Amino acid sequence: MKKVSQVAIFAIAFGFAEAAVVVYLRHLLGATTQLEIPNEILFLTPGVAFLEPKTAVTIIKDSGILNVERIREVVTLIMLASVATISGKNLGEKLAFFFLAFGIWDIFYYLFLRLIIGWPQSFTDLDIFFLLPTPLVGPVFVPITISLILVLGSLFYLFTKGEKS
Repeated sequence: MKKVSQVAIFAIAFGFAEAAVVVYLRHLLGATTQLEIPNEILFLTPGVAFLEPKTAVTIIKDSGILNVERIREVVTLIMLASVATISGKNLGEKLAFFFLAFGIWDIFYYLFLRLIIGWPQSFTDLDIFFLLPTPLVGPVFVPITISLILVLGSLFYLFTKGEKS
């Protein structure tokens, strides 16, 4: 239980840090809360549109900032994986802690954006989930739903098969 709490605290704090970065990025780029989706869709699934990689420059026009944003996304995953690696004793626990941290981080990221800038206004507002490997776009309820599943599944695993302390 102690490790679960520690990972959760890290993920919540990291969710705020990520939300703050996005607030600054939106301010820097003069972005509105309304997302303009480019028409160049590579692959469409229910809830998520995978855009052509080149559309990233229509979303973030400054290539220097776009490159920093892509690196930030990779570093975000590295940080979440690092916490999971430190927290878990075996591969199953490490994966469970990664999914736990990812899910909590993502949910609190959207919660903090809502508290700081009033966005998203609804669960159907569109967002860019990731820019790598290609821009992924869809309504906010998609990542929140996936994150809730990750959190619940991770907790189930950790409390039945894994971490007990």
